[in-house]
Amino acid sequence: MKTAVVILNWNGKKLLEEFIPSVVEFSQSADIYVIDNNSDDDSEEFLKSNYPQIKIIRNEDNFGYAKGYNEGIKKILSSYSKPDIFCLLNSDVMVSENWLEPIEKLFESNSEIAVAQPKILDYKNPTQFEYAGAGGGFIDNFGYPYCRGRVFWDLEEDKGQFDDTIQTFWASGACFFIRTEDFMNSGGFDEGFFAHMEEIDLCWRINNSGRKVFYCGESKVYHLGGGTLKNSNPKKTYLNFRNSLWMLVKNLPAWKAFPFVFLRLSLDGITGIVFLFYEGFPHFWAVIDSHFGFYKRLFHYRTNRKPGIKNYYTKKLIPFQYFVLKRKYYKDLK
Repeated sequence: MKTAVVILNWNGKKLLEEFIPSVVEFSQSADIYVIDNNSDDDSEEFLKSNYPQIKIIRNEDNFGYAKGYNEGIKKILSSYSKPDIFCLLNSDVMVSENWLEPIEKLFESNSEIAVAQPKILDYKNPTQFEYAGAGGGFIDNFGYPYCRGRVFWDLEEDKGQFDDTIQTFWASGACFFIRTEDFMNSGGFDEGFFAHMEEIDLCWRINNSGRKVFYCGESKVYHLGGGTLKNSNPKKTYLNFRNSLWMLVKNLPAWKAFPFVFLRLSLDGITGIVFLFYEGFPHFWAVIDSHFGFYKRLFHYRTNRKPGIKNYYTKKLIPFQYFVLKRKYYKDLK
């Protein structure tokens, strides 16, 4: 089974200097590509001088995460040999020895698996799970994502409790393995999202098509997080809230989509008030503005829906359990 490790870069020379060495050292069996989103630093020169074995794919503009990967992967498939699996890896991820083998074996063991992710730990605190993906992703029926090892902002210590291999709902875009055929058949990432939540949307569409998403705890990587947009950036709040609403419209059955979206809009209003007091006015406005952004393309997503019938999401209202019932750990969610 042939794997291509693909890293999306935009003005990230410092991140490449820090994290590329582990990728090169521990990915001997894979082809490594860097898709450059039209950087204006000297990222490309750094790679050419120090890692000539890495193939560089250059996009014409900063297309963001979704279109950046879509365009880059098209160029890879048109110019190089077709891999069985793509690993879409953030530029701020350090990989570990033998990180690829367990994932490749997992894909080989079950042809129904389309997407997988490894255990994702915190680069700065290696004994703790990292926000983006942790021990495998799930979603509640109002579109709030959560992970084993991470519920909202509470992160668990890795004590081996998620060293298993299980089916999940979504895989993290920080380290996202997908069969090439499934990526192309699904249409790739939704480019309207630009960045954030697009991997959950893609996984939801994968689930709706009858394919499977898995987590493999035998493989582990370490994610810095916030390498492009810091958690404190209001733009990240805007994208997460807007894209989450689009995702519900796209993927929920019709009889659920619109009542649930209305309730989610109401819950967002409450969240915005909380943000006003705890995060400040810019984040409050980002939530409000995300709703205007949502309405701008509501008709487009309403007419291009491909919902599934089976309920893959859980009925746990995560905000209520977390903020009201004070359940901070995955094992405590009812």
